[in-house]
Amino acid sequence: MKYNFDEIIDRSSSHCVKINRLKAVFGRDDLIPLWVADMDFLSPPAITEALVERTRHGIFGYTVPFDGYYQSIINWLKKRHDYQVTRNEITFVPGVVKGFAFAIEIFTQENDKIIIQPPVYHPFRIVPEALNRQVINNPLILEDGKYKIDFEGLKKIIAENDCKMLIFCSPHNPVGRIWNDDELKQLAEICYDNNILVISDEIHSDLILPGFKHTPFATVSEKAKGNSITLMAPSKTFNIAGIVSSFAIIHNKELKNKYMNYLTPRELDQGTIHALVATEAAYNQGAEWLDQALEYIQKNIDFVENYLKENIPQIKVIKSEATFLVWLDCRDLNLTQKELVNLFVNKAKLALNDGTVFGKEGEGFMRLNVGTPLSNIEKALNNLKKAINQ
Repeated sequence: MKYNFDEIIDRSSSHCVKINRLKAVFGRDDLIPLWVADMDFLSPPAITEALVERTRHGIFGYTVPFDGYYQSIINWLKKRHDYQVTRNEITFVPGVVKGFAFAIEIFTQENDKIIIQPPVYHPFRIVPEALNRQVINNPLILEDGKYKIDFEGLKKIIAENDCKMLIFCSPHNPVGRIWNDDELKQLAEICYDNNILVISDEIHSDLILPGFKHTPFATVSEKAKGNSITLMAPSKTFNIAGIVSSFAIIHNKELKNKYMNYLTPRELDQGTIHALVATEAAYNQGAEWLDQALEYIQKNIDFVENYLKENIPQIKVIKSEATFLVWLDCRDLNLTQKELVNLFVNKAKLALNDGTVFGKEGEGFMRLNVGTPLSNIEKALNNLKKAINQ
């Protein structure tokens, strides 16, 4: 089947955050919404059909994860990432952010120190702080237009602090990096040797752009496998974030038992009917849709990069390897962050994520969501060009 990603879908009556929260977040609602990390594409028809078929049954009683649910995850990870997991190593969690929030509560105490690597997805900072943990920043290094992990900085932090956990973003949001095997092995070695548990957020692991490959953290070594919790989901991949269907993979039996001893009494490992059905359909029948979506997203990224080079050379694209999120380097505009946000919001009428949401390392940057029809991107960039020229 050939899927039409150019189709404009009216989301205004669907109660979506991307539109309904514009006024509250940006102070106005006449903006092109290119911020919240979901896509404006119809989800794969197979998911819709599976949900409709289940809904027709008409009874929505208590449910449990079933064989087909687990097997769809196992088969997908093996085929897509050569990642071998067993049913006993998988547990449903009601969202990736909730998944690492649970891990923080289980494996750390108040005032314990947790490492993050900004600029990074803002809940990595917000959640630990809300749970009264200390966040220790080990900022990524931007060198020749590409981000890398500061391993020397990490070692220094560990030498000076008693850190208990590192929350890892792989692939990285917002900078779009896919970490290579050497980087993953080095990180695994450092954390294992210093008794620092790695929580690997791999929600974007299926959104790998053509020519690149994601390596799950747990697969690079026995130290990585035994000292990590991997969090994944079909939500970003197939545009079903509102259904809330995530899962944790834990190979270490002791870690798994502790995690389940927290989840099970609270029934946090119980997925809803529609979450389980959508996951099975996505992983069993969504591959063709995803491959076409990734090709379309890559074309959108290429368009943004070429448009900016030709029309707004002061803004540069940090080369994306994964995700439908583009990290824009706007520092050559020589604006304060307040002026930069004002340019995008009030002059260009665009809703993008302010780079400083991801940490002070995001100053001078904006995050653009290109998981939308190309016509929206064209309109947005034309607006931006006019605003800058004026």
